[in-house]
Amino acid sequence: MNAPDADAPLVERVKRGDVKAFEMLVVKYQRRIERLIGRMVRDVDLVPDIAQETFIRAYRAIPKFRGESAFYTWLYRIAVNTAKKAMGELKRDLLVTESARASKDDDDDAPRAESEATDGETPESLMASKQVAATVNSAIDALSQDLRQAITLREIEGLTYEEIAELMNCPIGTVRSRIFRAREAISQRLKPLLDARQGNRW
Repeated sequence: MNAPDADAPLVERVKRGDVKAFEMLVVKYQRRIERLIGRMVRDVDLVPDIAQETFIRAYRAIPKFRGESAFYTWLYRIAVNTAKKAMGELKRDLLVTESARASKDDDDDAPRAESEATDGETPESLMASKQVAATVNSAIDALSQDLRQAITLREIEGLTYEEIAELMNCPIGTVRSRIFRAREAISQRLKPLLDARQGNRW
């Protein structure tokens, strides 16, 4: 059984025409939605637009939201579908997207890392860390859509298996299998890099 949805009172206010209540939901979930989209659509310039489209779609659809799932699960589903649509439209521009992805860091603060290296963080260790991050990102990008979505929701968003199963509309066993296969694929991509660097300090 799902726990009571903490967002339900705000959702009800939105249904009664309270725009401020929807703005509060946007503030609460905007960064999480952008992070989710950012893991699916690697072109950083597209993320805000897709997130905005997600919230517009959610606002239009909220009168039909019956509360059968948590609000954020419903919102994530809209975000995933919106991102998939954008990816379909951009498939022919893969080289441009790949180029944008290569220069993108996962965290807003990441660009500061080089100038804020602490004692023991050499340029070599920072480069090695970036190599690992780039390899992981590349491995995630190479996964099938279902595997990428499952591993992103689990490892990046921290959702439970039950929440992922609800969001992806599949059994928990399928979720576990997809996450296992995604981790295996990422591990295989990382192994040669880690073997080559064995004994070196990260």
